[in-house]
Amino acid sequence: MDSKKLTLSSGAPYFEHQDSQTVGPRGPVLLQDFILQENLAHFVRERIPERIVHAKGSGAYGTFTVTHDISKYTKAKLFSKVGNSCRMFARFSTVGGEKGSADTARDPRGFALKFYTEDGNWDLVGNNTPVFFIKDAKKFPDFIHTQKRVPKTNLKSATMMWDFWSLNPESLHQVLILMSDRGTPHGYRHMHGFGSHTFSMINANNERVWVKFHFKTKQGIKNFNNEEAVKMAGENPDFAQEDLCNAIENGDFPKWTLYIQVMTEEQAKDFRWNPFDVTKVWFQNDFPLIEVGEMELNEVPVNYFAHVEQSTFSPSNLINGISFSPDKMLQGRLFSYPDAHRYRVGVNAHQLEVNRCPFATNNYQRDGFMADSSEYADKPNYHPNSFDDIKPDPSYKGYDYELDSAHVAFYNRNENDDDHYTQPGLLYTKAMNTEDRERLVHNIVGSMKGIDGPKRDEIINRQLCHFFRANIELGMKVASQLNINIDSNMMNHIK
Repeated sequence: MDSKKLTLSSGAPYFEHQDSQTVGPRGPVLLQDFILQENLAHFVRERIPERIVHAKGSGAYGTFTVTHDISKYTKAKLFSKVGNSCRMFARFSTVGGEKGSADTARDPRGFALKFYTEDGNWDLVGNNTPVFFIKDAKKFPDFIHTQKRVPKTNLKSATMMWDFWSLNPESLHQVLILMSDRGTPHGYRHMHGFGSHTFSMINANNERVWVKFHFKTKQGIKNFNNEEAVKMAGENPDFAQEDLCNAIENGDFPKWTLYIQVMTEEQAKDFRWNPFDVTKVWFQNDFPLIEVGEMELNEVPVNYFAHVEQSTFSPSNLINGISFSPDKMLQGRLFSYPDAHRYRVGVNAHQLEVNRCPFATNNYQRDGFMADSSEYADKPNYHPNSFDDIKPDPSYKGYDYELDSAHVAFYNRNENDDDHYTQPGLLYTKAMNTEDRERLVHNIVGSMKGIDGPKRDEIINRQLCHFFRANIELGMKVASQLNINIDSNMMNHIK
């Protein structure tokens, strides 16, 4: 077989790859050695800004197959009949850690999916938890700052985290999940995934229902306890990446079953909580899981940077028949996610292989950094025009609906919606067994012992009040192990 010639990025072959051009064998390097310049200049630009959140992650390609008929809920072509399938890409990640942090850190896990459908790419960008810490995107930068590093010391801070959580009781539901062993999953294959937000589906009759997406792992739930997670962080900080790659390379393809929950618009009006509040769940006894299909991951990307690091996901990437909801966190993400990718990867990130729609992209976006004109060439860059054959298809017309109110204001997110304790209490008493509850308390106490500074007692007591309101036993156990004396004044304050 003929060998390939070594070339510059321009394609010109060259020979001198090992030695710089110098004046004499020990002389200075010449500026005219442009090959040296090209290689060094490219090398120092090999990285792009890491994600602010979800920086450390793993990815794989696979297939999604429809196994059950849900066409009565959605006109999405993907779900039009049983047996339909599409290629997909999944990226799993931690949330707060940097690119080199440990896979086993106590943290929620990102669960981002890209479905390459004939109607465009559909991104479902969620977590391994059905809820989140906050219910309004305006609070997101503040929340993430508390999960990162203190500006002065550049160290993580339990004080900062618990101060924020104790001042925002809406976080309690997610905090209890995070502090349980579900906060340290045994790699990515052994955890569930959730769209978390409420979305909508619209059928062929232009009827809308509200939906939640659940991906249940077929490998079974498996978690580290806190001590195991800490130990593994030191032994193999890339444990989850290695576990996923090894499984796929060995033919042990990980799989998840997709289910949806469905709520009608009438049911939403009578629901006990705001159905668009991402800090709450819909009880499965009231809104049972409906099986939809199966996701299988079966291909490790050939180049991590090109595919996993440059992959971009946004909940604004929706397809006909699936749409958004009034969820305030979701509404904020519709802007912030694509904006983050335009900054981090570039305005033409959608042209990269991992992000590109493999069927067709016909629009009038042009130019910008790293533009690839192979699709649009010399076609007009304006609409309407007399030269191309691109026409808007009326069958994809958006869903028309009436809003409940025409009054614009800055509504208090918790007004008439301030029950932050019932669902966390039920999570503790109903969803967790005795061992789960013991580990939860152990993990909470271990984390809260890191609270320090002049506001330590104030922060601890404020958070204890939230635990007591969710469940007296939970509050008492945490207080006891933190050596906090509970007096009648505190109990009266809780009531």
